[in-house]
Amino acid sequence: MRNRLSFSLLATALMVACSLCAAPAYAQRGRVFVASYGNDANPCTFGSPCRNFQAAVTAVLAGGEVTAIDSAGFGPIVIDKAVTITSPDGVEAGIVPATGGNAITINAGPSDAIVLRGLTLNGSGIAINGVEFNSGGSLTVINCVAQNFIISGAASGNGILLQPTAGTVDFTITNTIVLNNANAGILYLPPSGSASVNGVIDRVVATHNPFGIELNTSSATGATIAAISNSVVGHNSNTGIYAQNASGGFKLSIDNTQLSSNGSAIEAFNTANVLLGRSVIMGNGVGVHNTTSPNTFSTYKDNRINLNTADIDASPLLTQAQQ
Repeated sequence: MRNRLSFSLLATALMVACSLCAAPAYAQRGRVFVASYGNDANPCTFGSPCRNFQAAVTAVLAGGEVTAIDSAGFGPIVIDKAVTITSPDGVEAGIVPATGGNAITINAGPSDAIVLRGLTLNGSGIAINGVEFNSGGSLTVINCVAQNFIISGAASGNGILLQPTAGTVDFTITNTIVLNNANAGILYLPPSGSASVNGVIDRVVATHNPFGIELNTSSATGATIAAISNSVVGHNSNTGIYAQNASGGFKLSIDNTQLSSNGSAIEAFNTANVLLGRSVIMGNGVGVHNTTSPNTFSTYKDNRINLNTADIDASPLLTQAQQ
């Protein structure tokens, strides 16, 4: 009797153990982890982290957080839901994508918020975009680096590319460096449609790209409102800050920004409304190239636009009284 009971208990224990073994590895959690010593077959917990960001993004609940425990390369990501991907201070979470690919591709829902913090995106001369945002509700990029992305086909060679075609998109890019990319450090370029954007670019260094920061809605009809502040834009071979629209409304503020050693520091076209204040523009081929029509480029008597090969090209700026 005792042997039968023992056998029955053992059989039950084995069944429970087997059922646990068969549980899905990616039971979703609100916070998951990756580490250099992780394995993508793990459940992505702190004690059993995954190895790559993609496995962790699959495992995390919508609106949850993926955290890198230590420094390593964690592979490219396709994001289709709200998520925060973060690397704490002192940890370098790198992404080197495959040849011809993106480091991060975002195809999220219209209300999804995506946050990228503390990531190093390196195209290594083989990949095409650091962040490619195609759809989503908002994108926040904090303390990131995006560099060395190449041109290979259309819409490539950018540190951060935003190209939504519909909806209202909020983006914030702060404390971030975009450099040595083959096209633009930051590019907002909806290919078509009526997407509207509210953008903040603050404490950004955009250097050694053809275009430092380009906001261009010439192929779309959505409204654009953006603010660039407290930033350094230099050594961009074509243009430091580029603003162009078609029929959609366009409002851009540039405040307390240093622009030097660019082909042109600022270029504004069509009916883009540009407000320029408290900024230094020196040592460029052209300081400001203004062909807005009617003239919608305003300055507020508190800038230093000097020591460029040509300080003001085309139309003079509208001088406004400070209020």
